[in-house]
Amino acid sequence: MIKIAHEAPIDIFEEVQRFTDYDYALVHLLEQNPRYRDTFERAIKKGREVILDNSIFELEEAFEADRFDQWINRLKPYWYIVPDALEDAEKTMRQMQDWNDKGYGYKGSCKIGVVQGKTYEEIVDCYNFMNDPQQDVDMIAISFDYSYYNVSVPHPNKYVSWMLGRVKLLGDLLRDGVINTEKKHHLLGCGLPQEFQFYKLADYKWLYSLDTSNPIVHALKGVEYTDQGLWDKESQKLHELIDYDNEDIDLALIKTNLVKFRWFANGQTPVGSIL
Repeated sequence: MIKIAHEAPIDIFEEVQRFTDYDYALVHLLEQNPRYRDTFERAIKKGREVILDNSIFELEEAFEADRFDQWINRLKPYWYIVPDALEDAEKTMRQMQDWNDKGYGYKGSCKIGVVQGKTYEEIVDCYNFMNDPQQDVDMIAISFDYSYYNVSVPHPNKYVSWMLGRVKLLGDLLRDGVINTEKKHHLLGCGLPQEFQFYKLADYKWLYSLDTSNPIVHALKGVEYTDQGLWDKESQKLHELIDYDNEDIDLALIKTNLVKFRWFANGQTPVGSIL
């Protein structure tokens, strides 16, 4: 079953941990927010599996490599995502090569390389680069919102294009012999939560993990998942709500969305769920 992480406001971080398989940290918040930093340092000490992200989705460009390396070596996460460049395959590959040439990263952590590109051909080239043993990448990540999805699966609702576009992309990469089924893969974010039921049905054992704040953000906005999921998406980014006051949080609604999300992804409710 695919491992699930949900970013959440600090006040409910430990409660949300009961519904997740690992934790997902944003490096810029480690630097900006002492409470956030302390929370993840405690998670590491507890033995939680943590992915440290380079914050490109939040900042629109990856965190500066030298500083990111310092945070990796301070936090010592299980995984970290090497700085990439949104939809720019050439720059992403160049940055991975530069990262390796400079010897960045904590040797006890595992390295994630993100696939980027604007066309199928660019995505394939970037994937093959990340899969090259010389890059020493332990897991390959695929994003939820490539503009390519709007071309490969055009739909008036862009979130449907994103959902079905990633489903189609993974199927095409597998069909064309590009996917290394012996390597772990990570799904970055989501547009619509029901996307993940497609992978459950396909039995993609090489999909190791996913991260998304989708069920949390929608609950904070008062939106409950239906049995079908969602057909629209709140544009709010969770990192902007990281200090959301616990008194304003409907924890029951959050738990409802978390349980439904896990049903879409794995067909089960989380161990220890009180619902």
